[in-house]
Amino acid sequence: MARMYVPAHFKPDDASVVALLGSGRAANLITATSQGLMATMLPLVWDGPDARPGLGPWGALLGHVARNNGQWKTPPIGEAMVILAGPDAYISPAWYATKREHGRVVPTWNYITVHAYGRLVVHDDPTWVESNVRRLSEHHEAPRPEPWSVDDAPPPYIEGQLRAIVGVEIVIDRVEGKWKLSQNRSDADIAGAIEGLEATGERDVSAAMRDLGRTE
Repeated sequence: MARMYVPAHFKPDDASVVALLGSGRAANLITATSQGLMATMLPLVWDGPDARPGLGPWGALLGHVARNNGQWKTPPIGEAMVILAGPDAYISPAWYATKREHGRVVPTWNYITVHAYGRLVVHDDPTWVESNVRRLSEHHEAPRPEPWSVDDAPPPYIEGQLRAIVGVEIVIDRVEGKWKLSQNRSDADIAGAIEGLEATGERDVSAAMRDLGRTE
């Protein structure tokens, strides 16, 4: 059984994990097969545990792949794995207060990630695939002042596009999350890292560090 190394101080709460699962970010779907490891990066939407009967406490992730992609045709050995990545950034030791105190510091990388494991289900069904495409589009178009809709394209064109893709679903059995955001550093070092990140434009990571500080 695959495991991610997660020290206790980098373990997120369940609400943070759910937020990343439902973010609609692209993720890597990885399966071990008789032909070796296969991987596809694809956008996913999340069904929560109460979305429909039969889902566990972590729900399911839904997406689609090209029909010509051999991963959906190749049975996985054991569980499938999805790697969802949040923001990440390089952390310079020059930003730490302790660098000025004793110099015993080294670079590191801050990041947010979730590994979701479960059963891969294939949906070679135009109705299912169209529903998935609409959900993905609506999720990402909603913030725009004039959102694009699937209905904006000619129906014959959309029908052709749908025939070229196949639905995939990962029914999640377990998740492992890691929020590595300098929790093992002093408050002064964290403040210095946040300042350094913001000076270099890495505001997604600095915002996550600030949010973490407010919740602890």
